[in-house]
Amino acid sequence: MIANMGRHNALVASQKTLAGLAGCSLATLKRSLTALRAGKWIDVKQIGPTGTAQAYIINDQVAWMGSREGIRYSMFSANVVVSDREQPDHGLTEQQPLERLPSLFRGERQLPTGPGEDPPSQPFFEGLEPDLPARQK
Repeated sequence: MIANMGRHNALVASQKTLAGLAGCSLATLKRSLTALRAGKWIDVKQIGPTGTAQAYIINDQVAWMGSREGIRYSMFSANVVVSDREQPDHGLTEQQPLERLPSLFRGERQLPTGPGEDPPSQPFFEGLEPDLPARQK
């Protein structure tokens, strides 16, 4: 789990995907998660009302934040891991690439793109016409 958590100490994944990553059975994974949770190594937060998606968090106590009316929320960033086998359309392998949004950094400007307009033309000033050599055929 830690290898997939990234810098923010959290991971969102199904138990089936975690079992596949760990190379163990679903029953072994569930026993392991129970032992990790009992030893206070991880905390598990349910996402949504059904509990089918869960976030696995290390050291959650630093992430608790107070809010109005005494309700507490756990705030964290997480890497989300999904498996192709769990997708209804097995869409991970056949998915078209998504459009990439460009990023601008401080001091950078966006360059115009597309067909654009013809460059403006200005007639030559009298007496200042270009004197280019001509080829004779």
